[in-house]
Amino acid sequence: MNILITGGTLNITDVTGFLNQLVNLGSKYNITIQALDADLISGSRHLQSAINKALRSFSSLNNAANDPGMRIMIYASGRRQIERALALGIKKGKMRIAIVLTGKNAVDEATVEVESLLDTVNPDVIDYSDAKKKGIIDFFDITTDEINAVGVEKIPELVLERVALIDVFK
Repeated sequence: MNILITGGTLNITDVTGFLNQLVNLGSKYNITIQALDADLISGSRHLQSAINKALRSFSSLNNAANDPGMRIMIYASGRRQIERALALGIKKGKMRIAIVLTGKNAVDEATVEVESLLDTVNPDVIDYSDAKKKGIIDFFDITTDEINAVGVEKIPELVLERVALIDVFK
């Protein structure tokens, strides 16, 4: 399975239209394309872990969501509820977007087309930064006690813990 993560910025005026473009490209190349709010991603390990768990759940036929892209979003959000996981999705307005492409074929070719939809291409939007800290703490319900126990520099690891715990609390 080929996996590619890219991203950048985009001023989204029509969320449904943009998502339809991604679905159409996914169909064209027979791959899965999922867009996520990059400001809620705590780094490449966060996304890679979510992708690996989602793909593993599909290969074991142990998937709660029928759509691989939605399964990636569920794991990345650290939440089993689809409605809550959708909060990790894209929204109207200017935003930083992480885009995951997975499939057996043509991921590189599809990436060129996906990136052409963005205003700017910058895969580093997934990297953790202090600017993301408050949003990530709020989204992942990270408590002050947790931060005091492990240190503020371990926030990305606390997010990874939430991704890992999805399978534990089935």
